[in-house]
Amino acid sequence: MMPPTRLAGTLIPAMAFLSCLRPESWDPCVEVVPNITYQCMDLNLHKIPDNIPSSTKDLDMSFNPLRNLGSHSFSNFPELQVLDLSRCEIQIIEDDAYQGLNHLSILILTGNPIQRLFPGAFSGLSSLQTLVVVETNIASLEDFPIGHLKTLKELNVAHNLIHSFKLPEYFSNMPNLEYLDLSNNKIQNIYHKDLQVLHQKPLLNLSLDLSLNPLDFIQPGAFQEIKLHELTLRSNFNSTDVMKASIQGLAGLQIHQLVLGEFKNERNLERFDKSILEGLCNLIIEKFRIAYFDTFSEDAIDSFNCLANVSTISLVHLYFNGLKQLPKNLGWQRLELVNCEFEQFPTWKLDSLKELVFSANEVGNTFTQVKLESLEFLDLSRNDFSFKSCCSERDLGTTRLKHLDLSFNNIITISSNFLGLEQLEYLDFQHSSLKQVSDFSVFLPLKNLRYLDISYTHTQVAFHGIFNGLISLQILKMAGNSFQDNFLPNIFMELTNLTILDLSDCQLEQVSQVAFNSLPKLQLLNMSHNHLLSFDTLPYEPLHSLQTLDCSFNRIVASKEQELRHFPSNLSSLNLTRNDFACVCEHQSFLQWVKDQRQLLVEVEQMVCAKPLDMQGMPMLNFRNATCQVRKTIITVSVFTVLLVSLVVVLVYKFYFHLMLLAGCKKYSRGESTYDAFVIYSSQDEDWVRNELVKNLEEGVPPFQLCLHYRDFIPGVAIAANIIQEGFHKSRKVIVVVSQHFIQSRWCIFEYEIAQTWQFLSSRAGIIFIVLQKLEKSLLRQQVELYRLLNRNTYLEWEDSVLGRHIFWRRLRKALLDGKPRSPEGMADAEGS
Repeated sequence: MMPPTRLAGTLIPAMAFLSCLRPESWDPCVEVVPNITYQCMDLNLHKIPDNIPSSTKDLDMSFNPLRNLGSHSFSNFPELQVLDLSRCEIQIIEDDAYQGLNHLSILILTGNPIQRLFPGAFSGLSSLQTLVVVETNIASLEDFPIGHLKTLKELNVAHNLIHSFKLPEYFSNMPNLEYLDLSNNKIQNIYHKDLQVLHQKPLLNLSLDLSLNPLDFIQPGAFQEIKLHELTLRSNFNSTDVMKASIQGLAGLQIHQLVLGEFKNERNLERFDKSILEGLCNLIIEKFRIAYFDTFSEDAIDSFNCLANVSTISLVHLYFNGLKQLPKNLGWQRLELVNCEFEQFPTWKLDSLKELVFSANEVGNTFTQVKLESLEFLDLSRNDFSFKSCCSERDLGTTRLKHLDLSFNNIITISSNFLGLEQLEYLDFQHSSLKQVSDFSVFLPLKNLRYLDISYTHTQVAFHGIFNGLISLQILKMAGNSFQDNFLPNIFMELTNLTILDLSDCQLEQVSQVAFNSLPKLQLLNMSHNHLLSFDTLPYEPLHSLQTLDCSFNRIVASKEQELRHFPSNLSSLNLTRNDFACVCEHQSFLQWVKDQRQLLVEVEQMVCAKPLDMQGMPMLNFRNATCQVRKTIITVSVFTVLLVSLVVVLVYKFYFHLMLLAGCKKYSRGESTYDAFVIYSSQDEDWVRNELVKNLEEGVPPFQLCLHYRDFIPGVAIAANIIQEGFHKSRKVIVVVSQHFIQSRWCIFEYEIAQTWQFLSSRAGIIFIVLQKLEKSLLRQQVELYRLLNRNTYLEWEDSVLGRHIFWRRLRKALLDGKPRSPEGMADAEGS
């Protein structure tokens, strides 16, 4: 054992050396895109690691203790475009910290406890477009040194300590500013002077988010004649009176979109009051959105009067209680009702409405027929609706419909072929359960349809004319369905304008050679997640415009050499990853083709061998064709050697136990036998052996010693060895208990065959046959030798009667006494019995 002093002398220098190794000198970062993108999150780094190349464009250094950023901290990385420094414990940013980052467009400083920003902290960022300084203890925008960032488009200062809404004068130097996030600060009041910079130099595309600020007062006229792209006020007011007064304070504002309401987990107002929105009459609004109010009752109908001229209304997470009608003369063109709760499907009359989105609502599962004659766009997705009859003008109340989305609903029965809906260009049924869609040409009238999605609709395609009439279709998605016999026939005869086809996850095993003959314009074909076994390229040959083919996640083993000649000439992307490739010399031409087509194949490095087992997981590119030539010679020699060795082994194996028995006969021929008889029987007949044979012979007079495998075989020794050494070599006789179970047992037949050899080698008439039951001749003839032997030799037949048992045991004892050394007592006892 090493002495303590010597051990300490070894460990102390080693620990000192390890303490000098800092993470920056290792290779701890994740290389997402070589030389471009690196992730160094939460690695306890104090600076950028030395191994990060200067060509890096995207760098994530979040959750590292950088603490202070000195001058030119990132000057070694002039190509940086995105820099994430979230939660790096940064307290001080000195002048010129980012100097040299002329290409940086996104800088994230979220969650840093910044205590001091030098006046030139952000100098040198001549291309910065997005600056995120959330949770950084900023108390005022006026002292924030970013006035020189003329390219800035987005400024996010949410979750800080800003009390004043006063927009600094340097905003006039930011003509590109489009988004200012001041949410979750401490702003309570908004005055006219706070918006002076917008009065002097309007930013027409500016969007303001003031959500989660505790607003108490907006000075009337503060927003007079100001134009904004968007204003968001959510969870700002602690009472309806404050909200009403604040909305009135917005008078004179011209805005593209106004967003009001609350957040799901930040609810201040329990009930919607109809007077809240009265102040909106003094605003010019193009789009209006309101979210999260518990009750929107019928008496709130007048609230919409001030929104009559709005083009788009979006109502999200509202509860409508008895709102059966809307004011007349509403000029709405688009209405969005999302995640709302209704007592019944609304049948509001809106003559001007062109687009209706009614999605993910709670309204029962029954769709009510609507009458919206101007409607062109209808989204009824995610409502769990069932349609007993779909789809026609009578169901949807319009003949102008161009867009229909019925995805993620319940059962939809196609009972009419879209009569009156001939103008449809977009149709989506995905993840709804379609009925009768493959019974006839349901899409026949839709000659203008360009997009059709029937993915995962439990459709089994049996009718070859299912897509007849779709002469303008460009995109067809039918993933997750099935085909008769898992075979893809030519069902695309009339789809000559198709450019995108998705047949993934359809359990396809085979593809017709003419399946794609009518698709000359097809550019993208997805055949992934099927059960294709061979990569037969012949069906793809007519696809002259095909650019992308995805056959990943199939069971493809290889492709024949002649099949690889039929590829479309314009193909630029082929995905064959996640297949069951066999990397064997039989497919040498295919493996070489993979190497030659590296530019064509997607993620060719991820194409790995599935067979043989010793190459499983190995990249196909690592397969060496030269090994196949060597293997041919080795295989020839090996086959000859194996055949020779196999012949010897077969002969040895066939006669092994006979040789073993012969050796034993010589060894035990002069010795006395341990047992009177070795009993061969089926385990199914063990009860008879234990209760009848053993009891009568071993407990009778004279007693006979039987060798029984369950009792006398030596544990740990092979069964065959026990049979020969303990059974035959140490026994005078062999008792064979013949039954139907015996004939059907391989072990019993093996023991019987060895017994024959034993009898021949020992020159004894030593086999006693006991037939337990009547045997069918057809069954007995399956064992020819046994059948012949029973016909030529006398055997004992068990009969379960008093006389039959007496005769049976008398004859069996007599046979066992033959050759048994007898004592005078045994002689007398035997005669007495």
